[in-house]
Amino acid sequence: MTTRTPQTISYPAPGARPYRRDEAPLAPHVIVLFGATGDLAKRKLLPGMAYLDQSELAPHIQVVGTSLEDLTDDEFRAVAKEAIETYGRHKLTDEQWASFSKILTYVPQGAGSEALAAAVADAESRLTSGAGTGADAHEVQRLHYLSVPPKAARAVITMLREADLVDRSRVVMEKPFGTDLASAVALNDFVHETFRERQIFRIDHFLGKEAAQNILAFRFANGLFEPIWNRNFIDHIQIDIPETLGLDERANFYESTGAFKDMVVTHLFQVMAFVVMEPPTALEPRAISEEKNKVFRSMLPISPTDVVRGQFSGYRELDGVARDSDTETFIALKVGIDNWRWAGVPIYLRTGKQMAEGLRVISIAFKEAPRTMFPSGSGVGSQGPDHLTFDLADASKVSLSFYGKRPGPGMKLEKMSMQFSTQETEQLGDVLEAYERLILDAMRGDHTLFTTAEGIESLWERSMDLLEDPPAVKLYQPGTWGPNSIHQLIAPNAWRLPFERGWRERKD
Repeated sequence: MTTRTPQTISYPAPGARPYRRDEAPLAPHVIVLFGATGDLAKRKLLPGMAYLDQSELAPHIQVVGTSLEDLTDDEFRAVAKEAIETYGRHKLTDEQWASFSKILTYVPQGAGSEALAAAVADAESRLTSGAGTGADAHEVQRLHYLSVPPKAARAVITMLREADLVDRSRVVMEKPFGTDLASAVALNDFVHETFRERQIFRIDHFLGKEAAQNILAFRFANGLFEPIWNRNFIDHIQIDIPETLGLDERANFYESTGAFKDMVVTHLFQVMAFVVMEPPTALEPRAISEEKNKVFRSMLPISPTDVVRGQFSGYRELDGVARDSDTETFIALKVGIDNWRWAGVPIYLRTGKQMAEGLRVISIAFKEAPRTMFPSGSGVGSQGPDHLTFDLADASKVSLSFYGKRPGPGMKLEKMSMQFSTQETEQLGDVLEAYERLILDAMRGDHTLFTTAEGIESLWERSMDLLEDPPAVKLYQPGTWGPNSIHQLIAPNAWRLPFERGWRERKD
């Protein structure tokens, strides 16, 4: 009987000087975009690639689009142009579009592996010709972006193997990475038959956001917070990702997935790891991945009694949804980390569709101070504990709330807050959209913001009890914050959302 040994990523030896990938010249790349006419490609990937090209962050790229649609090069360029005009944050001038359109080509996926290999070879020749970079053929790298449904990922991996497009290649995979432990292990084993772990980039666009990365800087670059970042000073943590969006055409996919598999395993747990992990030895992929994986290994098994599953009223009437569906469109749960830093500190996660607001918030609630010295009626404690709040939206906001004296006679206290936003710095224009950052990191071979096979399998293992015996779904009305039982889940604490006050708006 053979023993399965999960693949890991090879890294420099401990103590080696960290290698700054972001300072090294980026090699010429051919980006093969599978699912090139899909929603994600139109909304995020094509606009992002256009910006990376025009900003010269990735100055030497060729993009080969492929999908099930039978398009010509010009028809694909028309799709890309409309996508950039509709969804791009950075609009292109006519001259910029003319330049970007020249690097776009297309091959129908139905044409087979030989046609794909020929299209990639043509793209590489354009990069190595006199009009290109002048690079040698072996210097051109390949990035295969799998913007395809989970069921299609295996077929794409097989196609890449048959097309002999594995060497000099990296592959970006979209969630979900399995639906339970067995399927995650099977998927990882299948992909590892073709690609080594160091070639695989499992993407989580939440970690690509500037605010998520700022958590690492906030924690480890400042002596103010890290000494109190533990169970002695922190009462509980909330990670809240409500969405106002419905499911529209995704209902059929969602019916077999649900909020836990779609959002919690692939997004919220990854963000949680950034919040609670130990300081890495360096800001290098191996060090950060190892600390994240320690968090996942330290997680207590998720008990069904610590979970609230909800379903918005009207979900069962959507096309592709069973009339007696038990799929959750909302989930809230309590997670425990059994290590010296976090033992006894509950972490509350919440996400759902068609909720009251669309927000992405991490809230750290600090333990309350003794109140005996303050007179009755002073207001101390009346507005909850002090909070440090990260807003993961593109504005990248941080707020610290605490009690202060209200001006006037007597000792009346009220909550005050200090706020910071990248909108208020001169670096706002330097902020990359999440997919732009992650595509660039994948081309550089930087796994820092990506998920490992070991991490994914650990999370599914901790989720087995919930998957085997999930609590019944409870209905909630669209436009609300979920089923009423979420308040019993977090008691005696309270959900941070909705905020009791708004963010301070930027002053021009």
